[in-house]
Amino acid sequence: MRGGPHKKPLFRKVNTRTFRVRHGCPRLEGRDGNTKKARVSEATQQGMRQGLRHGLDYTPLYKFLLSKVGQPWDAVYSEAVARLEEDAAIWHLVARSEVERRAVVRCGESSFYSGLHVDEAGRLAKVDPGLDASSMRPDCACCTHTFNGERFGLPFEAP
Repeated sequence: MRGGPHKKPLFRKVNTRTFRVRHGCPRLEGRDGNTKKARVSEATQQGMRQGLRHGLDYTPLYKFLLSKVGQPWDAVYSEAVARLEEDAAIWHLVARSEVERRAVVRCGESSFYSGLHVDEAGRLAKVDPGLDASSMRPDCACCTHTFNGERFGLPFEAP
Protein backbone atom coordinates (compact mmCIF):
# COMPACT_ATOMS: atom_id res chain seq x y z
CA MET A 1 0.00 0.00 0.00
CA ARG A 2 1.32 3.40 -0.91
CA GLY A 3 -0.46 5.52 1.70
CA GLY A 4 0.57 6.42 5.20
CA PRO A 5 -0.18 4.26 8.24
CA HIS A 6 -2.74 6.66 9.75
CA LYS A 7 -5.50 6.18 7.14
CA LYS A 8 -7.36 2.89 6.77
CA PRO A 9 -7.14 1.22 3.34
CA LEU A 10 -10.16 1.49 1.06
CA PHE A 11 -10.46 -2.27 0.51
CA ARG A 12 -10.92 -5.48 2.48
CA LYS A 13 -9.41 -8.87 1.82
CA VAL A 14 -11.84 -11.63 0.89
CA ASN A 15 -12.66 -13.99 3.75
CA THR A 16 -10.79 -17.18 2.85
CA ARG A 17 -11.45 -19.01 6.09
CA THR A 18 -15.16 -19.53 5.58
CA PHE A 19 -16.13 -23.20 5.27
CA ARG A 20 -16.90 -24.43 1.73
CA VAL A 21 -16.48 -21.05 0.01
CA ARG A 22 -14.91 -21.35 -3.43
CA HIS A 23 -12.69 -18.40 -4.34
CA GLY A 24 -11.96 -19.28 -7.94
CA CYS A 25 -9.26 -21.78 -7.07
CA PRO A 26 -9.67 -24.81 -9.38
CA ARG A 27 -7.75 -26.98 -6.94
CA LEU A 28 -10.59 -26.64 -4.41
CA GLU A 29 -13.45 -27.15 -6.85
CA GLY A 30 -14.34 -30.82 -6.85
CA ARG A 31 -11.14 -31.85 -5.06
CA ASP A 32 -9.95 -33.77 -8.13
CA GLY A 33 -6.78 -31.81 -8.86
CA ASN A 34 -4.19 -34.60 -8.67
CA THR A 35 -6.23 -37.79 -8.80
CA LYS A 36 -5.06 -40.94 -10.63
CA LYS A 37 -7.16 -39.92 -13.60
CA ALA A 38 -5.53 -36.48 -13.75
CA ARG A 39 -1.97 -37.85 -13.36
CA VAL A 40 -2.00 -39.37 -16.84
CA SER A 41 -0.64 -36.12 -18.26
CA GLU A 42 1.75 -33.66 -16.58
CA ALA A 43 -0.24 -30.81 -18.10
CA THR A 44 -3.28 -31.64 -15.96
CA GLN A 45 -1.41 -31.76 -12.65
CA GLN A 46 -1.78 -28.74 -10.41
CA GLY A 47 0.73 -27.22 -8.04
CA MET A 48 0.19 -25.73 -4.62
CA ARG A 49 -0.25 -22.18 -6.03
CA GLN A 50 1.24 -20.32 -3.11
CA GLY A 51 0.67 -16.61 -2.96
CA LEU A 52 -2.56 -16.81 -4.94
CA ARG A 53 -4.59 -13.61 -4.46
CA HIS A 54 -8.28 -14.35 -4.08
CA GLY A 55 -9.39 -10.78 -4.63
CA LEU A 56 -10.36 -7.73 -2.68
CA ASP A 57 -13.66 -6.24 -1.58
CA TYR A 58 -13.86 -2.60 -2.65
CA THR A 59 -17.04 -1.70 -0.75
CA PRO A 60 -15.16 0.82 1.45
CA LEU A 61 -13.80 2.50 -1.71
CA TYR A 62 -17.24 2.78 -3.27
CA LYS A 63 -18.74 4.27 -0.10
CA PHE A 64 -15.80 6.68 0.14
CA LEU A 65 -16.34 7.86 -3.46
CA LEU A 66 -20.09 8.30 -2.91
CA SER A 67 -19.42 10.37 0.20
CA LYS A 68 -17.16 12.69 -1.83
CA VAL A 69 -19.73 13.58 -4.53
CA GLY A 70 -19.57 17.34 -5.18
CA GLN A 71 -15.94 17.71 -4.10
CA PRO A 72 -12.97 18.45 -6.41
CA TRP A 73 -11.93 15.31 -8.27
CA ASP A 74 -8.17 15.88 -7.99
CA ALA A 75 -8.31 15.88 -4.17
CA VAL A 76 -10.64 12.86 -4.03
CA TYR A 77 -8.51 10.88 -6.50
CA SER A 78 -5.22 11.60 -4.73
CA GLU A 79 -6.65 10.53 -1.35
CA ALA A 80 -8.18 7.35 -2.80
CA VAL A 81 -5.00 6.32 -4.65
CA ALA A 82 -2.95 6.83 -1.48
CA ARG A 83 -5.18 4.31 0.31
CA LEU A 84 -5.25 1.65 -2.45
CA GLU A 85 -2.73 -0.81 -3.86
CA GLU A 86 -3.70 0.12 -7.44
CA ASP A 87 -6.16 2.57 -8.96
CA ALA A 88 -8.00 0.18 -11.31
CA ALA A 89 -10.92 -0.25 -8.87
CA ILE A 90 -11.66 3.48 -8.97
CA TRP A 91 -12.41 3.34 -12.68
CA HIS A 92 -14.99 0.60 -12.16
CA LEU A 93 -17.30 3.19 -10.57
CA VAL A 94 -16.01 6.47 -12.07
CA ALA A 95 -16.42 6.88 -15.83
CA ARG A 96 -13.41 8.27 -17.68
CA SER A 97 -15.39 9.40 -20.73
CA GLU A 98 -18.93 10.17 -21.87
CA VAL A 99 -19.22 6.73 -23.49
CA GLU A 100 -18.37 4.86 -20.25
CA ARG A 101 -21.04 6.60 -18.16
CA ARG A 102 -23.60 4.27 -16.57
CA ALA A 103 -26.35 5.28 -14.14
CA VAL A 104 -26.03 2.02 -12.18
CA VAL A 105 -22.87 -0.07 -11.76
CA ARG A 106 -23.15 -3.71 -10.68
CA CYS A 107 -20.51 -4.90 -8.22
CA GLY A 108 -20.91 -8.57 -7.47
CA GLU A 109 -24.07 -10.64 -7.63
CA SER A 110 -26.56 -8.34 -5.91
CA SER A 111 -24.75 -5.09 -5.05
CA PHE A 112 -25.36 -2.01 -7.15
CA TYR A 113 -23.89 1.50 -6.89
CA SER A 114 -24.49 4.85 -8.53
CA GLY A 115 -22.29 5.48 -11.53
CA LEU A 116 -19.98 8.47 -11.09
CA HIS A 117 -18.19 10.86 -13.44
CA VAL A 118 -16.17 14.08 -13.33
CA ASP A 119 -18.23 17.07 -14.45
CA GLU A 120 -17.08 20.11 -16.44
CA ALA A 121 -16.13 21.97 -13.24
CA GLY A 122 -13.78 19.14 -12.21
CA ARG A 123 -16.03 17.84 -9.42
CA LEU A 124 -17.13 14.27 -8.75
CA ALA A 125 -20.81 13.82 -9.67
CA LYS A 126 -23.41 11.05 -10.01
CA VAL A 127 -24.46 10.11 -13.53
CA ASP A 128 -28.13 10.00 -12.45
CA PRO A 129 -28.63 11.83 -9.13
CA GLY A 130 -32.36 10.95 -9.05
CA LEU A 131 -31.84 7.21 -8.51
CA ASP A 132 -32.48 5.78 -5.07
CA ALA A 133 -33.00 2.30 -3.57
CA SER A 134 -36.67 2.87 -2.75
CA SER A 135 -37.70 2.74 -6.43
CA MET A 136 -35.64 -0.34 -7.39
CA ARG A 137 -36.91 -3.92 -7.76
CA PRO A 138 -34.70 -7.04 -7.32
CA ASP A 139 -34.09 -9.61 -10.10
CA CYS A 140 -34.66 -12.63 -7.85
CA ALA A 141 -36.19 -13.51 -4.49
CA CYS A 142 -33.21 -15.45 -3.11
CA CYS A 143 -30.72 -12.56 -2.74
CA THR A 144 -30.69 -9.32 -0.79
CA HIS A 145 -30.20 -6.65 -3.45
CA THR A 146 -28.67 -3.35 -2.37
CA PHE A 147 -28.14 0.01 -4.04
CA ASN A 148 -25.44 2.17 -2.47
CA GLY A 149 -25.63 -0.04 0.64
CA GLU A 150 -29.42 0.23 1.09
CA ARG A 151 -31.89 -2.59 0.40
CA PHE A 152 -34.13 -2.29 -2.66
CA GLY A 153 -37.48 -0.75 -1.71
CA LEU A 154 -39.80 -2.74 -3.99
CA PRO A 155 -40.46 -6.48 -3.54
CA PHE A 156 -39.55 -9.14 -6.12
CA GLU A 157 -42.23 -9.91 -8.70
CA ALA A 158 -42.07 -13.13 -10.70
CA PRO A 159 -42.43 -12.64 -14.48
